[in-house]
Amino acid sequence: MISFRLLFLCIFITSCAAQNEKINGLSFVASSDVINETHTRPVVNIGANYAAIMPFGFIRKLNNPKIVHNTSGQWFGETRAGAKQYISELRKKNIKIMVKPQIWVWGGAFTGYIKMTNEEDWRTLEDSYSEFILEYANLAQETKAELLCIGTELENFVKARPKYWANLIKKIKAVYKGKLTYAANWDEFKHTPFWADLDYIGVDAYFPVSDNKTPSVEDCKTGWQKHKTIIKSISERFNKPILFTEYGYRSMDYTGKEPWESDHTITSLNFEGQTNATQALFEEFWDETWFAGGFIWKWFHKYKESGGKNNNQFTPQNKPVEAIIKTFYKSD
Repeated sequence: MISFRLLFLCIFITSCAAQNEKINGLSFVASSDVINETHTRPVVNIGANYAAIMPFGFIRKLNNPKIVHNTSGQWFGETRAGAKQYISELRKKNIKIMVKPQIWVWGGAFTGYIKMTNEEDWRTLEDSYSEFILEYANLAQETKAELLCIGTELENFVKARPKYWANLIKKIKAVYKGKLTYAANWDEFKHTPFWADLDYIGVDAYFPVSDNKTPSVEDCKTGWQKHKTIIKSISERFNKPILFTEYGYRSMDYTGKEPWESDHTITSLNFEGQTNATQALFEEFWDETWFAGGFIWKWFHKYKESGGKNNNQFTPQNKPVEAIIKTFYKSD
């Protein structure tokens, strides 16, 4: 009887631990290369247990309804075959997968502004997007990916065509049997209409948290409070966990002021601000029971050549912030 009780207790504790395990993820950037153990070992070394694989579709203009995807003209990692190969290699390291197909507008225009000017074009966009996302829903099912993100920062599209998105989710569920999320921009997620139909409330967490040139950990923690209250309330309203489908900071001055800023003409270099802002985010969210985890933006396959002392972009690779991420990711 004692042995049985002990066994039951062990099973219960293990089950609870599995349910509470955070998604310690990296956004694994698509490239022109096939990847191998050289590229996946650093993912393990930082303590990640998930990777977001991001095949791409392309639109010429914000009002162009046709999505081009899975073509010979794309980088290998942006195609179905490339995404499948990346998943296969990461699986060898026991890394779980979120398939996160994304749209790129030529010239780098923000996808949230995609908007058609007439009904015919809206219908063409819907058909094109359905073809694109169902392609990768099939891949997610084929590879048994744990998560599928059904879209990234498509606010105008979602707002204008709610019936389409409701029907699309049904079509996706007919193909893919895993967990679903959507990556809403930080100022979009409060209005996303279909959270009840998904498993995670996905947020690209570029919330402004500090106006200081080099924000301290406390600056950022203070700046998070107004946002955190709203984030938690949305989780409670839908009874769904929050997932940061993207999060991270550039290693530049004022990194907490407009964390979404990707302007490559900015030349300032500030590792302390990046490190402090990242630590504050971990301290505010990673112990919350309603918070599922997140995916750092972003991680390149050639580890030794990425990031470093002269890089002021988002990647944490070969920067002081990497130690912070490793500490939190390996503590779970």
